[in-house]
Amino acid sequence: MLGRMIGSPVETARQLVEKVIEAANLIDLVISQPRQKGPDAVHKVTVRPVLLQGEINYHFTFHRGQQVLHDNLAPGASVDRIAALLDNQFRQAQFFTESGDYQVLVSKRGKVKILERPASKEQRTDLAHNRRKQYIIPENVPNPFLERLGVMNAQGQVVASRFDKFRQINRFLEMVADVVPALPKTDGPLRIVDFGCGKSYLTFALHHYLVEEAGLDVSIVGLDLKRDVIDHCSGLAEELCFTGLRFQLGDIAEFEAEGGVDMVVSLHACDTATDGALAQAVRWGAKVIMAVPCCQHELMHRISNPVMRPLEKHGIIKERMAALVTDSMRANLLEIMGYSTQIIEFVDTEHTPKNLLIRAIYSGGRGEKATAVEEYRALREFWGTGPRLESDLGDLLRERI
Repeated sequence: MLGRMIGSPVETARQLVEKVIEAANLIDLVISQPRQKGPDAVHKVTVRPVLLQGEINYHFTFHRGQQVLHDNLAPGASVDRIAALLDNQFRQAQFFTESGDYQVLVSKRGKVKILERPASKEQRTDLAHNRRKQYIIPENVPNPFLERLGVMNAQGQVVASRFDKFRQINRFLEMVADVVPALPKTDGPLRIVDFGCGKSYLTFALHHYLVEEAGLDVSIVGLDLKRDVIDHCSGLAEELCFTGLRFQLGDIAEFEAEGGVDMVVSLHACDTATDGALAQAVRWGAKVIMAVPCCQHELMHRISNPVMRPLEKHGIIKERMAALVTDSMRANLLEIMGYSTQIIEFVDTEHTPKNLLIRAIYSGGRGEKATAVEEYRALREFWGTGPRLESDLGDLLRERI
């Protein structure tokens, strides 16, 4: 069917673009057949929707020779960019949407033909289902770092046994996207430290997102105490040409941060190692802190209150309660130090019980410090103890309490 879109006539390429973007049902767009060819010319553009800070934007990938350039645009700007590309630079575009596929053909004289292939009822159902599961890093799009980490194959399909890891990576990036506006605007690269990086799935994902999706200049250091892990990750970063990412053997307390640190990430640092990472982040004046605590055993045998004795006498209940008390106190201490904090679900509990993330953004306190101090004192008195973070902060904390 020519020159027609479901529910509304379409006479020009721009009208088609406006309809697709307005309906927010674009799945993928491939713009090809450039009018001018050459080693420096863009020979293909792909566009796909991405979720940034809770809003749908559109990620443009420009293929120029061996280079790949990226840009993220809001819906209105995306309409203008796509229409301009079809008006001036390319002769063909293939739209894949939930309602069907559309092919735009532009003749040498500028005459536009629009071909439509409506989706069947079954196709629309499948596409709508997939759209509800839209990820920052999409499925079925080849991704070199995920392929090297064994999460995807060369065709971009997620390995069935690694789908939980794929979901975890995307969930983490959603949380990162929320804090990007809080990161400082600097002339040089953003300085980020990932303590206890391990196999570094999320470290590589963080670099990919901040560089490829957010367009930022970064310097990320992954720290770990295992030599084999550091050697493996260093080799992989070199293979992927992730120039803003390096790995170093060592403890966060011994890491020398030249010029300070803008963001600290600590994912599954065990027991009091999380306290050390949080305290060091505060000392560095990090603007953003993201920590997923693990194995919070410190307070397990120290918290006690007669009112809570019915819970404390059951080991599994007391263990879980101790973890929640520990993380609540940590968040409260960060508030005292001038951070706005949230404790949010990282992944579904069906995949791991260690599913809470502490996200803190430095705000200076904004007059809330006094309340945070009162709350912490009351909580500490109720349980008769406090976490390692209290002593790790040392004089910095005593100045505020």
